[in-house]
Amino acid sequence: MSSTPHRLLLASIHDVSPRFESEVDRLLDLLAPHVGSRLAMLVVPNHWGDAPIVPGSQFAARLRSWADQGIEILLHGFTHRDEAQHSGAANRVRARFMTASEGEFLGLSRGEAAARIANGRALIESVTGRPVDGFVAPAWLYGSGAREALAQAGIPLAEDHLRVWAPATGAQLAWGPVITWASRTRLRLASSLAAAAALRHAPLEVLRIGVHPPDVRHPALVRSIGETFRIATRKRRPSRYGDLLN
Repeated sequence: MSSTPHRLLLASIHDVSPRFESEVDRLLDLLAPHVGSRLAMLVVPNHWGDAPIVPGSQFAARLRSWADQGIEILLHGFTHRDEAQHSGAANRVRARFMTASEGEFLGLSRGEAAARIANGRALIESVTGRPVDGFVAPAWLYGSGAREALAQAGIPLAEDHLRVWAPATGAQLAWGPVITWASRTRLRLASSLAAAAALRHAPLEVLRIGVHPPDVRHPALVRSIGETFRIATRKRRPSRYGDLLN
């Protein structure tokens, strides 16, 4: 069945880090038959503060090779770990229980967010030899400080769970929930399977699918990911985030 040109599919691998190198390889093998190199890697410069990307390392060489193949490289926080003191009860719940303390940019001040964006960007660009293609906050959570810093960072696009936008102008580039999976509890696993089964048929102009390293440890999730991509690519054109800017 031919693709519908105006309907796009955007695929991304989250939490790309030396810590999850083998899982990233498995995700690449899972996605490649459906999208080839038309996917994004969301790269964490130093996952939880003890898995740094070291320039000149084997992993750094692989990251540059992926970028050379046309895979988009997006900055995904700096450590992915939320160590902020949250002032509101709602944010405390979101940070601790809904995201397992991984919403790094939810409680940062503008200055701290700007510093982490600048430092992470400098590291990744020194490794790949090219500008980062975008920014995605860990757990898709942005506080006001992060949004203010991002608007001044000169990064072309960003995304949260519901949309993709141009930070400098606020212009919306795509809208619709990301299909993603969760496996921390049986309930989360079951609900994410049900959500994926429904959303992969959604009549969205741009369908986003994001996968995470722990997904490959659960056969039910691997099957669901494969089926989701098989269905999505029947009528959608695998694309890059940068295509939204054109």
